Amino acid sequence: MLLLASLSFAAKVAINGAIGAGIAYMLGGEPLAGAVVANLVALFLLPFLPKAVARAGVFTELWTGEMIKAFRTPPAAVGWYDRVRSYDQYVNNDVIHFTELGGDPTVLVNNKTYPLNITKLDDADKPVSLDRFDTEATPVTDDELHAVSYDKMGSVLERHREALKETTWQKAIHAYAPDGHKAGKTPVLATTGETVDGRKKFTVADLVNLKRECDKMKMPQDGRVLVLCPDHSNDLLETSKNYAEHYNINDTEGKITRLYGFDIYEYNGCPYFNQTTLNKIAFGKAAGATDAQASVAFHVGSMMKANGSVQFYHQDAVTDPLYHRNLVNFRKWNLALPLKDNCTRAAVVSAKAS
Repeated sequence: MLLLASLSFAAKVAINGAIGAGIAYMLGGEPLAGAVVANLVALFLLPFLPKAVARAGVFTELWTGEMIKAFRTPPAAVGWYDRVRSYDQYVNNDVIHFTELGGDPTVLVNNKTYPLNITKLDDADKPVSLDRFDTEATPVTDDELHAVSYDKMGSVLERHREALKETTWQKAIHAYAPDGHKAGKTPVLATTGETVDGRKKFTVADLVNLKRECDKMKMPQDGRVLVLCPDHSNDLLETSKNYAEHYNINDTEGKITRLYGFDIYEYNGCPYFNQTTLNKIAFGKAAGATDAQASVAFHVGSMMKANGSVQFYHQDAVTDPLYHRNLVNFRKWNLALPLKDNCTRAAVVSAKAS
């Protein structure tokens, strides 16, 4: 009997460990940590919980915690997002309060005129609600869980996590891009290269012109970031030896290279602009025949991001007598914005072939 009990205990530890490790792995966490947490939950918490709510309550907290960890560790593919300062600590009830600076004081050099002028710096409190991202509910039946253990649930959670992350990053780069062309404030430039597939290529000359516009509006030189859309990245691979030689060398930060004062990244979720008006297309709106994906430049110190709460929603199969299915989905609060509208961002959009 003692041997049988020992074997039973060992089997339970192994199963709990496998479940915890599997969930942690699917959600981007450490498998060993997941195994330990799952066994601690089973050992200390489950005996004191009603049977019907044990899985729903305890594992809700476990999955939500892993989701938060995943959002705060962006992969190298979006290194540009990782570099933006996080304002998580200032979020309260999924609202963030930050101060909009009114201006800078005038600096006098070798002044001989007194009394000095008085310049008032009018700052203002700016409360902003975080954006809410919801995934649609996914059904997971008891039959599926019985047949494939927890692999099915892990797969579902992984897909929810990836979909939320990708949408969050797309919303961020869309927010960092200028709304439209304003000379000297938020320039949106058109490419000037050879014609290919109905558009003009992005060239090194266009990159230099982008630098010139950033210099004109006195964008700080330290912290200039350029996120290339795939078309423009491919154009530079064909025309810039420097860019081509550095492509894929840095696989830890996601930065491809540094050219003409820009830390250059590539992202396929860049926003679309109208090729005629040079205005940005609304987030989530389908691109039209006169729209093209743009590359986005911004001063990283003038952008912000903030993560709010994560809510895991779960309807247990025991409450669904007709279909015996679990329903799961997530709600994530996140915000990405420029702290200053003007002189901190620009864009380059492919010109339409003439």
